[in-house]
Amino acid sequence: MAAPLDGIVVLDFSRVLAGPHCGRALADLGARVIKIEPPAGDLTRFCYPRRNSISSYFAQQNTGKDNISLDLSKPEATDIILGLVEHADVVIENFRPGVMKRLGLDYERLAAIRPELVYASSNGYGTGTSWEKRRAYAPVIGAETGLIKSQGDARDGQYFNDRHSHADVYTALELTVAVLAALNHRHTTGRGQQVEVTMAQTMLYVNEHTHDALWDEPVPEGVIRSFQPGDYQVLELGDGSSVIVSGHPAEGGTFEFFMQAIGREDAIGDPRFADIASRRKNLSDINQMLADHAKTIPDAVAYEEILSQHNLAVGQLRTVREFAESEWSAETGAIVEVSDRGDGVVKIPQAPWRFSDGADVGIHGTPRYRGEDNGTVLSELLGLDSATLHQLEEDGVLSSHVPRR
Repeated sequence: MAAPLDGIVVLDFSRVLAGPHCGRALADLGARVIKIEPPAGDLTRFCYPRRNSISSYFAQQNTGKDNISLDLSKPEATDIILGLVEHADVVIENFRPGVMKRLGLDYERLAAIRPELVYASSNGYGTGTSWEKRRAYAPVIGAETGLIKSQGDARDGQYFNDRHSHADVYTALELTVAVLAALNHRHTTGRGQQVEVTMAQTMLYVNEHTHDALWDEPVPEGVIRSFQPGDYQVLELGDGSSVIVSGHPAEGGTFEFFMQAIGREDAIGDPRFADIASRRKNLSDINQMLADHAKTIPDAVAYEEILSQHNLAVGQLRTVREFAESEWSAETGAIVEVSDRGDGVVKIPQAPWRFSDGADVGIHGTPRYRGEDNGTVLSELLGLDSATLHQLEEDGVLSSHVPRR
């Protein structure tokens, strides 16, 4: 069964994470994604762990894409791109505003060649804003948009940068949504367009607590605002493993579920826990009861069995490796092995979609070396012969780095 984006051609100028993850999603959905890499290489190529000149970070975001490498400072490289645009449906770029225009590859120029083109841009703060020239990386955006402050406030003022690049990954997902919407719009109107997604606005958009931070009116004393998931406890069990239970222990209804689950129905009538306000005031006492009970339960399976009988969901604290090696992961194929371009493999996450008509989605191919597909792509789409390709490489317009075996 054909994949949903079969026949769609994407030129991916992006690097590192936000743009490449969008490109990976489009490739996994069946598009032909051609990564256009500078001679210096994508920064993630040099990240460890790596083997056979293949970085596992690069492999996770770029497996399934063709790879060509051009020096975009050379006019001949621009001409090649303009030729490729005639065959393209989507362009992805995540430079600061103005960079693509300086390269002669802005939307207006490309749309004049290919009016049906969907031109997808992601950047930090948006074109035409007073902050457009600011450098933007996920930690910077996390600081500016309140994520780091919010996380630190929930940990008694211990501020630190989250090791996960939320602003990049969320922006990649929103950019993918925008591309798919623009393709559907093109399907109905015949017209392409430029879509821009900023990291800063994305982080407000995906923050489920933004509404609460912007609420100006008083709220009743003692209420639990926006679920306050930072109060949910991590509990240690008898075997030393840990779990988390989804639900605020002081919330109406949830408190009763907790007390029934741990056999402390007597606490439900305790004046200290008469209402939400009093339970919040005495939350440390509730948490202690939960902690004491948890230590009497042998393991996570037994604990979940008890709490699930009282409408409470339990998750075991695991490492990524532990989860990736779980029975569930094996059943769903959540982890896939791709070639390390030698005799081994790199393990990366599989795409999460499942289509009822059996569409062929997910990882295909191998992680490519820089410029490895110069000849294939440019001969197939532009009709360049081997002599021309050789001359372009001699002139530094094309380049590649494919290790010799």
